[in-house]
Amino acid sequence: MIKDSGITVILTGAGMDTESNIPDFRGRDGWWKNIDPRQVASIYTFDRDYPLFHEFYSMRIKILEGVEPHEGHYILADLEKKGLIDSIATQNVSGLHSRAGSNNVYELHGNIRTIRCNQCNNEGKLEDFLAGKDCSFCNNKALRPNVVLFGEALPMDAWSRAEEDIKKSQLLIIIGTSLEVYPVSYLPILTKGKIVLINNEDVNANYEFDIKLIGKAGEILKELDKYIA
Repeated sequence: MIKDSGITVILTGAGMDTESNIPDFRGRDGWWKNIDPRQVASIYTFDRDYPLFHEFYSMRIKILEGVEPHEGHYILADLEKKGLIDSIATQNVSGLHSRAGSNNVYELHGNIRTIRCNQCNNEGKLEDFLAGKDCSFCNNKALRPNVVLFGEALPMDAWSRAEEDIKKSQLLIIIGTSLEVYPVSYLPILTKGKIVLINNEDVNANYEFDIKLIGKAGEILKELDKYIA
């Protein structure tokens, strides 16, 4: 199917990263199950309880230390190099797609490895954020990961590019997402092409999947790669 598709877009969620040992906070065994993400990972907490916000995101960043892309990430990057994948739209903030070599990646929820000042919007240093330092430009305690917090809008550039590509797609492959988060959950509606789901559990959605492959993303991509090669 992917060889016959003129335009193929990949949409990935947290389940794509779990095989790199990044916890999926939306899964049944998620690491956020005892924490309300809408409270801690929110602009409200950033404004009113920066120490809690800083502690939480420092923990998230430290979890990512030493984490590497798994084989599935590299397979997608290789398929892009072969011209079989046009772009990847991801809900993940890990940056693992780019680290694996994918070039055309739309990070719909931002990237946790990059830091900016919420006050002056200048780029900051990761080590300064982890150390709890003030912004070196405006001297405010406003450094934060460049991710979308609850209560904030999605980055328009990444979002509009993803929308445009999915509208043109002849094949949309959805990997590792329960499609529970709006507005990402509505993206599959935009395609007039085939829709393939790769996920560790079934997904109830308002649209039909042409193919469902239930299992771990990396393992399924490895098997598919054998047939594509």
